[in-house]
Amino acid sequence: MAPKTARARRLGLALRTHREAAGLTLETAADEINSTRSTLSRYENAQSPVKPATVRALLTLYGVAPEEIAAAVQLAKDARKPGWWVSYSYLLDRRTIDFIALEAEATGIANFEPSVVPGLLQTADYIRGVMRGGPHTLSDDQVEQRVKLRLDRQQRLTGDAPPILDAVIDEGALLRPVGDRAAMEGQLRHLVKMAELPNITVQVIPLAAGYHRGTRGSLHILEFADPEDPIIASVETVAGQMILDGPGDLRTCTKIMEHLRTVALSPADSRDKLLDLLKGR
Repeated sequence: MAPKTARARRLGLALRTHREAAGLTLETAADEINSTRSTLSRYENAQSPVKPATVRALLTLYGVAPEEIAAAVQLAKDARKPGWWVSYSYLLDRRTIDFIALEAEATGIANFEPSVVPGLLQTADYIRGVMRGGPHTLSDDQVEQRVKLRLDRQQRLTGDAPPILDAVIDEGALLRPVGDRAAMEGQLRHLVKMAELPNITVQVIPLAAGYHRGTRGSLHILEFADPEDPIIASVETVAGQMILDGPGDLRTCTKIMEHLRTVALSPADSRDKLLDLLKGR
């Protein structure tokens, strides 16, 4: 089953929208192309990849204009192309793969972390410490594979047309040792360096802020270039990554992220905080 990429979600939404505009039920549309209701439902919910020929047949049935059909067919072709993360599928559970696929297409990424440095800003040594202290016992080779995966995810930040990254970090995450002393010093220096990039903002929530709305767990919010692609929120629990796309959940997550930005130090003061932590080590 292919991950729910932004392109796959956009295509599924288009298929459902045009079907409903044509006044057809899932059963009727499926019968017309010799398919099943469940299969068509999976296409519309981006749970299964759809062949370009099937897209053409469905949109022709729905009476869609030729130019729109051509664009949707091309989208179907693009959505079926494997992403760079496919080669790591054997390492991860399905929900994490889905999240990475979405993150790889996001143009805006907001991430709050209460316990660790955000993954997109972690150094190799810090990642090793996280993996070795995680819930699973990993061999050295398995640790290095996960280090490479996370570093590959970070490449977009310094590549062409990089996404905007707003990282909010609880001070407790910066005080918690991960790896040895050198690893933590390197991590703090890396945060200061990355925060100098024009597409990256780093804010620290000081311990003095007390209990706040993000204390219970991490939060990601992904935004996409196409206005038809709704934002996606994700939270990480002990059971793994959970992707949220319901309107109510998105409103709640957006308000929480806005709150976290307000209780955090300004980017300039956050830089000073990072430098102070470095001096204290």
